[in-house]
Amino acid sequence: MLVRTVLGGLTGLLVVASGLWGGFALWYQLPGGTAARWVGTLAWAALVLAAMVLALTRRAWWPLLAYLALLLLMFAWWVTIRPSNDRVWAADVSHLLHGSVEGSKVTLVNVRDFDWRTDDDFDERWETRQYDLDHLVSADAVLSYWGSRAIAHAMISFGFDDGRHVVFSMEIRREKGEAFSEIGGFFKQFELVLIAADEHDIIRVRTNVRGEDDYLYPLNMPREAMRSLFVSYVNAANELTRTPRFYNTVSSNCTTIVYRMARRIDPGLPLDLRLLLTGYLPEYLHDNGALDHRFSVAEWRNMGRITDRALKTTPTDDFSAAIRQGVPPARGAPAAPSP
Repeated sequence: MLVRTVLGGLTGLLVVASGLWGGFALWYQLPGGTAARWVGTLAWAALVLAAMVLALTRRAWWPLLAYLALLLLMFAWWVTIRPSNDRVWAADVSHLLHGSVEGSKVTLVNVRDFDWRTDDDFDERWETRQYDLDHLVSADAVLSYWGSRAIAHAMISFGFDDGRHVVFSMEIRREKGEAFSEIGGFFKQFELVLIAADEHDIIRVRTNVRGEDDYLYPLNMPREAMRSLFVSYVNAANELTRTPRFYNTVSSNCTTIVYRMARRIDPGLPLDLRLLLTGYLPEYLHDNGALDHRFSVAEWRNMGRITDRALKTTPTDDFSAAIRQGVPPARGAPAAPSP
């Protein structure tokens, strides 16, 4: 009797969980507009409920077997949904980054260099730029918070000895008029895009336009590791041009992809919950030596908060130098130039 009760309870939980998954899958992926999504999602909910009620009232397994057959059909449809690079994209993600590496020379095509006034008012520029990895001197983690202190968007900014910086950021590739949804990120709503941009574009739009709270943490990395990570970004960009991928809120987000690239450099880098709760990434970096121990995490966070400095800048200021005032460089790295 106990075994039957436990088995029935587990079966019920599986039906509810798979039913919820199916409902969200239909809501986010069923073609035909909002009306079709409502009809499809409500019809699916009615089928799930009917299967559970019939299984309980008839004390039979056939309703659940019928539901399983429908669920298998749902999975068969789900795997046919493929990512694409051919959609009507929002302006800030409309171009795909790609690049080439010849010795120490890197050429990046479609580096973003927008001047933002509001989210809808900006000067759009996409450029081809060259970088020399022999002159790469720093790598900084940039975290941008917009709500919960447990969640932040993570970016990596690479600095060169001439004062230039380029930021790499894994982001959702929104279609025109589309808004971000954490739940939609589990259900193939967005493709993945890798953006390379100037700091006065990709950081300043967050602090000065969107009202986000940003922090900069100098990474304690050997120069060869920095070079390898930079090249990994170029390779990742080229791969996305060949093979589009879906963004996933857990498995393919801004931090987990950086983690996978960093594992190629340091295979011993541990998996950690803080790679998902990205707001606590500074603690993870500190524990694993990427943020050196001259200062505590609290001290790094206090020195690394760049929001107020960013808000004081004008479009003509040296944004990169201004936001680094008061932020100690990583060990062995040159100090930031004065603005």
